[in-house]
Formats: sequence, structure tokens, C-alpha cells
Amino acid sequence: MIKESLSIFVNDFKNAFKDLLPIIMVVAFFQVAIIQTMPKNLLSIVIGLGIVALGLAFFIRGLEIGIFPVGEGLAHDFARKGSLFWLLCFSFLIGFATTIAEPALITIANKAAMISEGKIDAYYLRLTVAISVGFAIALGAMRILLGHPIQLYIVGGYILVVIITFFAPPEIIGLAYDSGGITTSTVTVPLVTALGIGLSSSIKGRNPLIDGFGLIAFASLTPMIFVQFFGIIVYHFNDAPSTQILEIVTETITQEGTREYEFSFSILLMDLMGVIKDILPIIAVIAFFQYLVIKRPIPRLPKILSGIILVILGLDAFIIGLELGLFPIGETIAYQLTTMDNPWLIYLFGFTIGFSTTMAEPALMAIAYKASEISNGNINQKTLRIAVAFGVALGIALGCYRLVHGAPLHYYIIIGYIIVIIITYFAPKYIIPIAYDSGGVTTSTVTVPLVAALGLGLAEHIEGRNPLIDGFGLIAFASLFPMITVMGYGVIAQIVISRRQS
Repeated sequence: MIKESLSIFVNDFKNAFKDLLPIIMVVAFFQVAIIQTMPKNLLSIVIGLGIVALGLAFFIRGLEIGIFPVGEGLAHDFARKGSLFWLLCFSFLIGFATTIAEPALITIANKAAMISEGKIDAYYLRLTVAISVGFAIALGAMRILLGHPIQLYIVGGYILVVIITFFAPPEIIGLAYDSGGITTSTVTVPLVTALGIGLSSSIKGRNPLIDGFGLIAFASLTPMIFVQFFGIIVYHFNDAPSTQILEIVTETITQEGTREYEFSFSILLMDLMGVIKDILPIIAVIAFFQYLVIKRPIPRLPKILSGIILVILGLDAFIIGLELGLFPIGETIAYQLTTMDNPWLIYLFGFTIGFSTTMAEPALMAIAYKASEISNGNINQKTLRIAVAFGVALGIALGCYRLVHGAPLHYYIIIGYIIVIIITYFAPKYIIPIAYDSGGVTTSTVTVPLVAALGLGLAEHIEGRNPLIDGFGLIAFASLFPMITVMGYGVIAQIVISRRQS
């Protein structure tokens, strides 16, 4: 039993390291071949990456044996139960609970609080995003029940995002757009996907391929609306800075302008308690619906509890590793590239890091596999992943271009939304929900910290840029362009099929 468990853990660690390997290869190439120097904080980065891989291994294994089985079982139970009230309650609460504990959201929220000097409260920002995702999942579940086309909701949502943008303070726009890309990741995607496909499979007249996907798209859209409203309230009605800034490690600014991170052991225990507090909402939601609504005991409870413990330990290690490893890498390379007086190297780095991290994204692999399975092979897994990865790479490269030249973020995003709306009416119906979902599954717990660090690093070292206004936004580009490329793939595939049949 112990030998088997050890073998499983080693395999999980290998898979976690494999997810990090494309990033390491791109970073190594730029450091050795382009910049031709090694980072001074190399040991800290290596240790941080090791801790990230260890945290991911614990975290994912804990989700698989502790969270997913119960969550997916509940999703199917409610789809069969037929109670609209409890279904919507479960949809809201599972969206809320999985988002409030999302590692990437925790990291970005703390970064925003730090950069804004406490003006943006990390906890209330996370709460706002979590409420918006809960609302999104409930709205998406209602859409499946009603059988409405997803594009009506998504297009209307984008129009609302654009309208609010012109009233929101500039300090919040980039963060709001980014928040739509960091909500659907390791914790959220499998549970939300299971809920959507479970519902559409259980309701007569619904097509799992057309109706089952799309919940992730809702979860990526609503945070942009809610966070902009949050920013309007914070910057117009609240003058007092917040002290809610979580510090996992101590950071020191070097002469080169990059950050060196050191452990602050005195608060590690407090941080672990904070992680436990973040996981408790998920446990509470699952326990409430399992015992009080479904009224059935949780099967294999000891195994479930061991999975929850692994989730807590993995999440804690993951956050510490991010601050030690991935953030310094992004900031260091961003600084070094800005000193080389060749912006094309910045665009190339953004493109390659976007493509490599997305191709290795587990959530995207899961969605591509499910799409291929439900479509009976009409959607090719590898082609879909390449289309998404190319969209992310193109988006990050364009986002770097925007940052270097200093143009307002929302002009690019608005034009992107217009393109999405136009191509939606030409794309085949079966590809539209998957394309909308692809924007939410591309920004993972690994990709988000590195991309965010790249944006913040560029904004800190390019003259005339404000990290709070200009530093955020790359994640928004990485979430937007896959929708365009995937629907473009659908249009091309439809043309090829039509020509073959004629």
C-alpha cells in the first residue's frame, strides 16, 4: 500500500514537473542564448520551482481523491433530482467556494493589494470575484435548463463590460480584465465542466456538446463586470487604505530593480492557517449538500479526508513556491529584456512562453479530450490545443506590444470583443461554447503568476508606465485571443468538411 502510494506520488510529481518543463526550457533559452547571463537568485528560483512542483503534485492528487469525486457526484445527483432551487444554490456555492480558494486568484489579489499600497483590499477583491463566479455558474446552469443559445448571454455580457469600462477608474480596468482569466483553473474547471455536461446529459432535448460547455465562459465573463463595479466603489467612495496584504515571504529590491525573496518563517504557520480557512468553504458546501440535501453519507470518507489534507498542504506549498520561483523569473527576465533596447525580444518571449505553457495546461487537455469524446472525434484534440495555444501566444505578444507602446488596454480589448462577436455568427454552433470556454482554461495556476510577473516587471522598468494601470492586462489578452483562434479553427474545419462532401 505504501509502495503504491509512493509510486502514485512520484508519478504526480513527474507530471507536475512536466507542466513546468516548457516554461523552464523557454526561460533557459532566453537566459543562455539571448540575455547570456544567469540570474543571481538562481538558487532561490530553483528551490521555488521545486516547491511549486511539489505543491502541484499534492494539490492535484488531493483534488482527485478528495474533492472531485464528491463534487462530481453531487453535480450528477442534482441534475437527476430536478430541484431548481437546490440546483441553483449548489451552482452558486460551488462556484463561490472553488474560486475563493483558487491559488492564482490569491496570488494576483495579494499583488494588487501590494502595488496599490492597500487601496485594493486583497480579501474583498477575492470575495468580489468569488461572488461573480458563483453568480455565473448559477446563471449558466439556468441557461442550460432553459435551452438558450450561449452567444446571446456572452455577447450581451461583453457589451456590458465595455460600457462599464468607460466609467471604471483606470487603476482597476487591467485587474478587472485579468480577473476573468484567473478564476477558472485547477480547482474550478473539472467541477464546473462536470456540472454542465451532467446537466445537459440529464435533460431531454439538450446536446452535451452545444449545451454542456459554456459554464467556464460565464465564470470568465462576470468577474470583469463585478470587479469594475468593485473598483468604482473603492476609488470613488473609499479613501482609507487597507492593511489586508498577505505576505508569505519577505521581498527585497535589488540594485537591478528585481526582487529577491526570502522565507519569513515566523508567519508560515499563520499562512497555513489562512490556507485552511480558504479551503473550508469548499468542504462546507460539499458537506451541507451531501448530508442535508442529498441526505446520503460520503462514500470512502477516510480517503476523502486524506485528499482534503493534501489539498491544504499542496496549496500552501504552491503559494510559497510561486513567490520564490515564478515571480522572480518573470520580473528578472522582464527587466533584462527592457535593458536590451529590442522590444521584439519581449514580444518573442511573450509568444513562446504563452504557447509552451498552454500546450502543457492540464485543464486544456481535459477540455480537449472531453470535446473530442462528445463530438465523436469531429473535434481533434491536438488541433484544438494548438489553436488555443496559438491564441494565447498571440494574445500575450500583443499585450506586451501594448505595454511597451503605452496604449490604453481597453481599446485593444474592445476591438477583440468586436472580432469575437463578428466571428461568432460565422462559426459552427458546436464550436462556439468550447471556444468561449477556451478563454477560461488557458490561464493556469502555473501560467498566471509568470505572465502577471512579466506584465508587472515590464510596467516597473519601462519609463512612463504605472504598474497598477499598465502592469495588469496580459492575462486578459491570453483569455481573449483563444476564443478567436478556436472559432477560426471551427470555421476552417467547416469549410474543409463542406468541400469534401461536395
